[in-house]
Amino acid sequence: MPAIEDLEREIAEKYQELARLRQMADPEPVPDYTFETLTGPVSLSALFAGRDQLLVIHNMGQACRYCTLWADGINGILAHLEDAMAVVLVSKDAPDVQARMARDRGWGMRLASHGGGAYMAEQVNAHGMENFPGAALYERRGDAVLRRARTFFGPGDPYSPLWHFLALTGRDHTDWTPQFTYWSRPEALEDGGENVRD
Repeated sequence: MPAIEDLEREIAEKYQELARLRQMADPEPVPDYTFETLTGPVSLSALFAGRDQLLVIHNMGQACRYCTLWADGINGILAHLEDAMAVVLVSKDAPDVQARMARDRGWGMRLASHGGGAYMAEQVNAHGMENFPGAALYERRGDAVLRRARTFFGPGDPYSPLWHFLALTGRDHTDWTPQFTYWSRPEALEDGGENVRD
């Protein structure tokens, strides 16, 4: 349908325009926040791990199915991202909770906890919410840490291809909700069925 193709072309052009605007924007200095990890406190500047740029994935934590969906997808392209920049996933969850979630999901990205403190209030808030999913790109310039760009995640966004495949079916986020697992308990379990966790 020509109208759909025209709109797709227009959206692609808008994304290119957005990329140009981000390139021209002046980075903003930010504090060198402290995070908690399984090995102890770490500063935002240390999370660069010797790289010039750091992508921080803002995850709402273990209780959010949508954030899990985005993290699963980002994990799938992690090697490509890490070729270009340092990457870390942050949430308010304690480091041991983050580690368990990452192990259960098979995530390979580095983790750090902002614990719901200043970082969350100043860098993660959006749309009237203090804990909102998204990402920020930081740069190191000498001892300074600068935020070059920030974006937010939400159903239908460009950061998870799932929404666009759903749209091909005529469905959207009001018709489908991500789950932590898609396993359904069989009517009968061959092992007797004791101690099964759903």
